[in-house]
Amino acid sequence: MFSEPRSGRLAAWGNALLAGLVSPDDAVLAVVGEDAVHRVEGLPGEPAPVGLTLALGRLRALGVRGLRVALPAPGHPLGLSGPPEFNARALEAEEAVICHGVALGLVPEVYEAGPAGDVHVEVVWHCLPVREAPPADVPSLGEAERELAEALREATAVLSQLDVAGSGPAAEAAIDAYRARAERGREVLAPGYPPRAVRVLELARRVGLLVSLAVDRGHGGAVSSSEMAARAEALRPVERTARRAQVAAYNAYVEERERG
Repeated sequence: MFSEPRSGRLAAWGNALLAGLVSPDDAVLAVVGEDAVHRVEGLPGEPAPVGLTLALGRLRALGVRGLRVALPAPGHPLGLSGPPEFNARALEAEEAVICHGVALGLVPEVYEAGPAGDVHVEVVWHCLPVREAPPADVPSLGEAERELAEALREATAVLSQLDVAGSGPAAEAAIDAYRARAERGREVLAPGYPPRAVRVLELARRVGLLVSLAVDRGHGGAVSSSEMAARAEALRPVERTARRAQVAAYNAYVEERERG
């Protein structure tokens, strides 16, 4: 099922903290979410893993001015700039955070611990060197919004023609339920983000959930190999568009700061 990337929470609330718009405790609480604990390993000057509060303070002291998100997939290094070692780790995790102002990046590794029925999640963020270069394939907010609107129309039409689960009223109900859950107790983005970024991220989540529903519910009415291939072909660019828009929304804080 579609879910918010941990890198998105870290970048959004880390940016709000760097801007002085939230307290360290509030930022860490929002980043950790339902996980048990987050630690950062490999931070310059720290010989052992440290807590997220200390890590964010250390990054600010090192000169980090903002945090960007990368959501890469095979064949699509979205948001990455190298080197290959960092890209490989980020691709394995399917996400990463890139520091703006200092050539460092953070890749999460997720662990489950505890007995059956009482499993909790711990996250270790590996801090690694990155290449200072423009991130790959990240659109502007305006481009992302236009692409999402078109992708949603095209995907809904194609999936409806194929009678694929996830394209009708049931999908709409699931999307509405997801948004209601998501909006209870937390913001779409952290303080300091422009309204357009919030709008783009909401639409990206809607499109991403539509794709997730279509995948999770099996083949629906698409029983022939040609119909299944057509569905996969329809979903692939839509999923990529949703990921590009997510990255554009999370990175909007840094992009606006760079523009002055």
